[in-house]
Amino acid sequence: MARRTWIGAACAALLALGVAACGSDDNSNTSSGSSSGSSSSSSAKKNYKMTLIAGVKGDEFYITMNCGAQAKAKELGVTLDFQGPDKFDAGLQTPVVNAVAAKKPDAVLVAPTDTKAMYAPIKQLSDNGSKVALVDTTLDQADFAISQIASDNEGGGKQAAKTLGELIGGSGKVFVVNVKPGISTTDLRAKGFAEGAKEAGLTYVGQQYDDDDPSKAAAVTKAALAKNPDLKGIFATNLFSAEGAATGIREAGKLGQVKIVGFDAGPKQVEDLKKGTVQALIAQKPGEIGADGVQQAYNALTGKSTQKKIGTGFTSLTKDNLSENPDAPYKASC
Repeated sequence: MARRTWIGAACAALLALGVAACGSDDNSNTSSGSSSGSSSSSSAKKNYKMTLIAGVKGDEFYITMNCGAQAKAKELGVTLDFQGPDKFDAGLQTPVVNAVAAKKPDAVLVAPTDTKAMYAPIKQLSDNGSKVALVDTTLDQADFAISQIASDNEGGGKQAAKTLGELIGGSGKVFVVNVKPGISTTDLRAKGFAEGAKEAGLTYVGQQYDDDDPSKAAAVTKAALAKNPDLKGIFATNLFSAEGAATGIREAGKLGQVKIVGFDAGPKQVEDLKKGTVQALIAQKPGEIGADGVQQAYNALTGKSTQKKIGTGFTSLTKDNLSENPDAPYKASC
């Protein structure tokens, strides 16, 4: 009874001083806990905004990369936007990068379409405060990037030469249908192929560029066949190049006579593989590249350690082993 009288007196004194402290212990704790808990929750569950800028929007390689990135973003509670130019061209990618930079996302995953020309606009992303991860392709100067994630493209080119050598019986003329100079990935694939062809004892007759245009790749292929009627094999360094090379061989009436090893495994290429138009595909792992890019960007934003360079592997696909690698082909949609 004496204790209750003392508490009542204390409350009266505090109320007189204008201090509202005599509510129930539960209410007081709830109010205090709600304030600090909200702040902590807000900090712990910040919805980071990221953007993936592809080399070109319509390429199943980048669509598959986006699928992997979106899955990882959902897992981490991150919002991921997907952008890209209509063609693999620095002049078209630059305004896309500039528009993204103006929005100042927390992080950007970007596949540069040129090792030199895209340096300034992509560097601006970093200067604006966005964490930048380079995915698939890279830049000559990439020190500002928190991570670079790509396939072992030179190794993939060497694997393509080895595979093509086996397909044509270990000797003969081989040719490369490439995209354009100045793209880090395809430059390395062509380099690896040229070295691998030499090691395999093949006769390398050079390369021509198609500007990532299947119709131009078909024309380049037919021109190479006209110049080298005894050509035995073609290495196409990317999805559109392989599609065009297959068309060129078909239109030249050389189906079955000239073997093709393509890089990438889009739906059209896989269909050509099943039909026997293309004899082998070197499939990258774009979904893994996208997921790794989101993870590295998230690590950088949350103060965790990042990996400066990450190399992803590839799978050699043939008609015979396609059923054993159901996840290797690229997706047309997520």
